[in-house]
Amino acid sequence: MIGKDYDNLLSIKTEEDYKGFVQSFHYHRYEPTPYEGLTYLFQFYELKSSDYVVDFGSGKGRLAFLIHYLFGATVVGIEMNEGLYYDAIENLVSYSKKMNKPTDTIDFKNCLAEKYEISSLDNRFYFFNPFSIQIFIKVFNNIVKSLEKYDREIELVLYYVSDDYIYYLENHPLIELKQEVTIPHLYEKNSNERFLIYRILRVEDY
Repeated sequence: MIGKDYDNLLSIKTEEDYKGFVQSFHYHRYEPTPYEGLTYLFQFYELKSSDYVVDFGSGKGRLAFLIHYLFGATVVGIEMNEGLYYDAIENLVSYSKKMNKPTDTIDFKNCLAEKYEISSLDNRFYFFNPFSIQIFIKVFNNIVKSLEKYDREIELVLYYVSDDYIYYLENHPLIELKQEVTIPHLYEKNSNERFLIYRILRVEDY
């Protein structure tokens, strides 16, 4: 299915038609992860209904709704742009009516990524190049601090990863690359068309 087909299936509107301007060097413009990439990723990377996923730069909520639909996992979308946040809320109302089942495990927050307080249950974190490496490091440090308080298995899923992100993660002593998923037909033309899944090492891993 193409993007509009999935949007119709889920009764949401997440195509890239937002006209707002991001007045920030650190935060990047709205661009949803292509459904083609997400559906391919989830053929090789499976979530559980018990997982708690945080989507940084969640936009209109595409990832949240697809994950909830496919896996029933809990998803929190973090979006700094107020307009996109309200679009996600409208999509949540529409999705709830269409699915006719509880959607209280989907939540959206209008805040800066580095200000989001990591929950003790959050264990999967998604990034589609949403902000600069400076913001990413702050967010990553928040995740590590949370792990120090509440021991659990944590994984980072990154799409279209910038060189800055890769350099930082591959040189961090707590990080290990678990999996790489390249998107067929797209990766051959653009090496950024891939997902990198990293895990944060715990004490028992040493």
